[in-house]
This record gives sequence, structure tokens and C-alpha cells, in this order.
Amino acid sequence: MGNEITSALRPALVLTILFALLLGLAYPLALTGIGQVVFPAQANGSLLRDGNKLVGSALIGQTFASDRYFQGRPSAAGKGYDGLASSGSNLGPSAQALVDRIKPDIAKARSQGATGALPADLVTASASGLDPDISPASAQLQVARVARARGLPEAQLRALVIAATQYPLLGFLGEERVNVLALNRQLDRIGANTVK
Repeated sequence: MGNEITSALRPALVLTILFALLLGLAYPLALTGIGQVVFPAQANGSLLRDGNKLVGSALIGQTFASDRYFQGRPSAAGKGYDGLASSGSNLGPSAQALVDRIKPDIAKARSQGATGALPADLVTASASGLDPDISPASAQLQVARVARARGLPEAQLRALVIAATQYPLLGFLGEERVNVLALNRQLDRIGANTVK
């Protein structure tokens, strides 16, 4: 009887170790290697640099508080775009907590000259709380504020937003969007004088 158990356990243990090595070590290492060769930027987090200085990732939003910059969606992730606390607020459209949370954002947009219906992504967080993109409508709504703060013509900033707009993949996968970090980096390259 003991001999039967040993003979039954041996193949099970050998297969467990074999598949652990194959699927837990060899396969992930092979995919990591392929990713590093074929898609190195994406495999390393789509990091953006100015020279040797790391400025962020194209995949994770950042907080831009100054009026000199376009601002992204509000973040529900920790204290703002915290990848360790990624999650949505889980508040439904009829939740009073959501209404109370977005009222200051709506008031702020109105005080900056926004009229009419506001794009939802300007005042609501994304499902992950880390979304780096806003809609072109949200970006265009911020043009007047940024132009005032930087002393630039609005037409130049509107053209910058249009140039930074990314379109759906294959014409139908996804939505039109503007990456806020990429747009703000282009804005800094303009090198405009600051109007205080």
C-alpha cells in the first residue's frame, strides 16, 4: 500500500515541479524578453523623459494644479493618481456623495469662464482613478484659462489641442482623447512668457 502511494505521488510531484518551472519561470521570462525586444518602451511602462529626467508615464495621469497647465480628470486613487490605491469611487450617478464631490469642480470651471454643459470627464474620475487622458472638449474648455495664464493666443492653444488629439484605433476602437502630460510637455516647449 505504501509503495502504491509513493508511485502515485512521484509523477504528481514531478509534474508540479515541471509545470511550476515552465509556467512560473520560463514562460514569464520568455514573454518579458520578447516584450523588451519588440516593445521596449511599452514593456517598461511608457515612461516619458526630458533628457535624463523622468517626468512621468503616458499611461498614468498626474496632478497639474497651476493655471498655466491643462488639468486632467479628478482622481479617485488615493491622494491623486496613486497607483497603489487605484480604484474608482464606485459612486453611481444618483449618489449624493458624488454630487457633493463634483459641485466644487463645477463651480471652479464656471468661475474660469466655462459655460453650457460641461464634459463629464472634466468633473468625474475614471474607473481606475489613473486616467491620463481627457476628451478634446475638456481640453478646449481649458484653453482660455491656460492662454490667459501664459499670455498666449487662444488660437495657438486650440491648434495645439487639435494636434495632440489621438483618434480611435482603426477608426472605431476607443474614443478621441488628449493625453494631458503630453499636451503640457508640448506647452512647455513653446516657452511663452508668463503673465502674472
